[in-house]
Amino acid sequence: MTDQTALFETTLQSLRLLHRGKVRDIYVVDKDKLLIVQTDRLSAFDVVLPTPVPGKGRLLTALSRFWFEKLGHIIPNQLTGIVPESVVADAEREQVAGRAFVVKRLRPLPVEAIVRGYVAGSGWNDYKKTGTICGIALPGGLQEAAKLPDGAIFTPSTKAAAGTHDENISFAEAEKLLGRDVAAQVRDKAIALYTEASEYATTKGIIIADTKFEFGQDDAGKLYLIDEVLTPDSSRFWPADQYAPGRNPPSYDKQFVRDWLETQDWNKKAPAPALPLDILAKTGEKYREALRRLTAYA
Repeated sequence: MTDQTALFETTLQSLRLLHRGKVRDIYVVDKDKLLIVQTDRLSAFDVVLPTPVPGKGRLLTALSRFWFEKLGHIIPNQLTGIVPESVVADAEREQVAGRAFVVKRLRPLPVEAIVRGYVAGSGWNDYKKTGTICGIALPGGLQEAAKLPDGAIFTPSTKAAAGTHDENISFAEAEKLLGRDVAAQVRDKAIALYTEASEYATTKGIIIADTKFEFGQDDAGKLYLIDEVLTPDSSRFWPADQYAPGRNPPSYDKQFVRDWLETQDWNKKAPAPALPLDILAKTGEKYREALRRLTAYA
C-alpha cells in the first residue's frame, strides 16, 4: 500500500464533475450512480491543506471497503459493486484505480452522525467547561481520554461547507432537521456501527475513541450508510498498548497533523500552512499502520 505519487485533484473529462469536497471528488455516472474518488488531499480544522499525503486516498478506500463489508448486516450501504475503471475513459483509469467507488445516487442527510466512546478532542473541552458533551450530562470527575462509563453517546453536528466549521447540535435539533423517526434511526444505527467496530478494533490493538458517520436516503426514504467509514480521516484511533486515562494518547489518525498545526502561527482559515516532509512521512505511516492492523489488505 505504499505510493509515492500523490493525487491532489482529479481531472476526469469523461464524466461530469458534481462536487469537489475536502477530500473526495464526485462525478456523475448516470441518473442513478455516482463515482466518488478519494484523493490524497488532507483537511484539518475544516480547511484543505496544500500538501497531499501520497497514497492516502487508496488507504482510505481500502479501509472503507473493509468496514462497508464487515458492517453491512447492520445497515445497507452505498456500494454498487461496479468497477470504477469501467466507467471512465481508458486514459483516466489510473486516477481512479484503487481509490474510487461507484455508488448509488442517494440524498445525503444534512447531519453528521458523530459517536463518542471516550472523552476526547472537542468533547473533552466541552466536558471541562460544562460537565457535559454536546448537552449530554456525564458523571463528574472524568479524566481526559476516559472511556464513557455508560457507553457510547450520539452527538450530531451540522455539515460545514469548505472553509467553515461544523457545529455540534443537540438531538432535539437533529430531530428538527431530520424528523423524529429518521433521527432515531440515525442515532441507533450509528451507535450500533460504532459499538461493533470498536469491539473488533480492540482485538487488533486499536481503540476507536470516536467517529463520524454519514447517511443518505433513496427516493423511498430507506436509510443507507454513505461517504467513508471508520477511517483515520473520520475517526480517532488510539494504540491500545499506549492508552492511559488522563492524557491524550498518540494516534493513528490526523490528530498528529492537528497537533502540529496548533504549534503554528495560523488562524485556522485558508490558506493553511504546508506540511514539512517529516510530518508528511509520519502521517502517511500512521495511516498505513491503521490499515495494517485493522485489515488484511496491507
